[in-house]
Amino acid sequence: MASKRPAGVYPYIGTTTYAERLADAVENTCEMQGLFPPPRAAIIEGLATALGDTEIKKLVMTSRGKRILNPTASRVVQSGTEQVLLLNCDVHGAAVAPWDLNDRTVSSWSPPSPEARQRVADLIAAEMALDTAEKARKIADKERETRRRAPSGDPHYATALAAAEVKLAEATRQMREAERRRTALLSGLGNRRPRPVVRAAEETGQPMAALTVAEQSYQEAVHIQRYAAEQLRRSGKTRGYDLAESLVAAGQLSRGMSVLQQWQIRNDDGSLSQIWRMVAVTANNRALARLDVFDVRPEHMIAGMPQPLVALSHEAKDPGLLFLNQREVLNRISQRLNEADALEETDPDHPARRAAKIATVPMEIVVGCSKPAALEHVLRGLNVNDHLRGIQPYDEDARLIALFATLVDAYAVEGRLADLLADTFPTAQGIDLLDLDGVRNALTANGPLDPLAALLPVDEKVSPVTLRDAAIRAITALVFPEVPPAVAHTGRRKVRDTGVFWPIVRASLQEPAISQTKAATAEARTRLWSAAVAQLFLHRANILAALGLFTVTDAKEGSRQDPRPLKELLLGAEAGDPTAWAALVRRMAPALIHAPEPLVTPGQGSEAGAGRKGVRRTPANALAALTVAYSEAPSIVSRPLLLAFARSVLEHPDATVPPQAPDGSQPVCYGELQLGEESRSPIVPGMILIPDTDGEPTHLVADKAWFDTLFPPDLARTTVGGSGASGTASGSAGSDTGDTAGDTTTANGQASSDPRDRLHAIRQGTPARIELAEGSYQRAGDAARNLKADFQEAIELRTLLGEDPLPAEERIQWMERLAALREAAQNSATELVEVEALILKV
Repeated sequence: MASKRPAGVYPYIGTTTYAERLADAVENTCEMQGLFPPPRAAIIEGLATALGDTEIKKLVMTSRGKRILNPTASRVVQSGTEQVLLLNCDVHGAAVAPWDLNDRTVSSWSPPSPEARQRVADLIAAEMALDTAEKARKIADKERETRRRAPSGDPHYATALAAAEVKLAEATRQMREAERRRTALLSGLGNRRPRPVVRAAEETGQPMAALTVAEQSYQEAVHIQRYAAEQLRRSGKTRGYDLAESLVAAGQLSRGMSVLQQWQIRNDDGSLSQIWRMVAVTANNRALARLDVFDVRPEHMIAGMPQPLVALSHEAKDPGLLFLNQREVLNRISQRLNEADALEETDPDHPARRAAKIATVPMEIVVGCSKPAALEHVLRGLNVNDHLRGIQPYDEDARLIALFATLVDAYAVEGRLADLLADTFPTAQGIDLLDLDGVRNALTANGPLDPLAALLPVDEKVSPVTLRDAAIRAITALVFPEVPPAVAHTGRRKVRDTGVFWPIVRASLQEPAISQTKAATAEARTRLWSAAVAQLFLHRANILAALGLFTVTDAKEGSRQDPRPLKELLLGAEAGDPTAWAALVRRMAPALIHAPEPLVTPGQGSEAGAGRKGVRRTPANALAALTVAYSEAPSIVSRPLLLAFARSVLEHPDATVPPQAPDGSQPVCYGELQLGEESRSPIVPGMILIPDTDGEPTHLVADKAWFDTLFPPDLARTTVGGSGASGTASGSAGSDTGDTAGDTTTANGQASSDPRDRLHAIRQGTPARIELAEGSYQRAGDAARNLKADFQEAIELRTLLGEDPLPAEERIQWMERLAALREAAQNSATELVEVEALILKV
């Protein structure tokens, strides 16, 4: 016989009948507004199961025979060019889970990838193995202690004690191995977790106003949700008061915003559970604090509530039973709390007493939008704007990432994002085909980098390396846009033309006039760039490691990036072009910073004395030394070594397995050769093997000690013009081009290289020079074919439409320009014939 539920302040959830009525009202209202509703299952299983019957009655009304949402309970919000329909209602206090993608914890997540997800699965298994090993060690320790305290007169005392000692030693060894395994996996993940992949939910193939998470196992869902809650609690410690106690004392005074989201969880038996819940887009900390007050763990609300945690007074506990239905879970929570609240002897610290003022909380729920594909980006923007205006301080990384997101949105709103990318990538194969929403998500690390493929040249291979390089170049151009050159001073006051891009940066970042750009502005902008670029890497190092890489001139005039693609820079460096190497070092800088073993770190040491704090080494000095090594380094730093090192640095973020030594031995970090095996750093994917002078890998792993030894701080001071990368490039260029067989010194007064070495270098660089020329001619041929096709199409269209031909003057001008191009092509062809003859004499 069913017992009547006790009455109380904690609400009971309505029936499926009311859920169907609410779904009808939401769908009809969205149809009237021209918006997309959430999937019907999301409304019934995720929204209606958090509302009581009386609440749904307030929300639904009938108009002209149709159920619609009460106008007083819903409103349409404009966010840029997108519209969002919000439902205002009171939901159960334990019904909303924190959102994994809160912008305050964005720096705690790494880019998503299949390899990272597999490492998470391995980490979960390692944690379970470590837990088992710790339990086994505790049992062995107790057994050893029992044997030790046994009467010494026992004839088997010594044998039993020795066996117990051996068992304890073996259990300790296994525990340490499990700890090292877990530490290595955490290091391989960059001590973070991959960001959950979220996309618009679909119904019958149509995107809808809700989100869905990629399929994951039950253990992974629980692990990720626990990690998200830990990071949210960490970020909430900066709050000046106890949020949970504030909710207990005064309740929730302001509305938060939530969205419906689906989890697809693969169970151990192979079945797939599709669970709909509400997640807090804003007020994430309050959502987590409410669950803490209710004594409910977030992962249980997401992946299923174990029955023993919500068992009723008359039920037996079944540890193997999980409740997936939100209505059942919330009704059980309410019934237990109402029963406890009715008892006078209930402790004041019991959730039934503490959660009374948050039994229901006001909430705005997204129940419609104009563009479901952009819903996640819109909600992120609303969350960022809400936080930037708030009083709770950000972590520095998270604040800068939020500012960068607003900067990218500002470019998009002004319609200048495509123009900036066209200027930055003059050889792009398809600027007109750019998916700007995809590009925006890629640059803010909220989506894959695939949309950036259109920015690459036709002959550039699409790979993670080239896509990441394009993303870094785009971020650099966004943060340091180029400004038109200043006109010559004529004595008359004139306002400088700053172009169309810099005013967007100034308005978004609230900077002073361009004439007031100082060192503080350059440093703030460099921090912003560093935080934005760090999102592209699995191993996120200190963003201060980029300080000094951009100067006041960069902040004022623009970054002036080398427009050559990565492939051309590598070939140019191989062919002996020092300017290509200098540009390549700048492209390598983020990968040098964000590596498992960082090679460029924030400025450390002391100029007063190396013995007290170490040798002074700034990031700019480290890059300058690497640049100078191409032309001015001792003979031990060969160009094959530098080129092999550059390729390894650019590719290391995409490594999926730890490096293997050529001789089969275990690789070891260069600076840890004198340490014992147990004290050495674990070898994880992404580490770089040191190349020898021929460019072949060795068994040593490159680390800061090796980098500082091979490229010492004094090396950067050997060039004229200081330690900056730009000054180094110019000095190196003069040195390299000035070397001939008859020269006795270089541009810096140093002894010239031996003619045999010069001949050997030219022969080594010849294949790269030929490949560069081949690429240039291929692009020229493609351009000529495209031009011919355009003219043929124009002639056909003119004939079809009966249009008059162009004026003779204009046609003559075009023919003269093409004749000049043809003459240049013929001259270059003649020079190629001469080169063919010279090859026989090399």
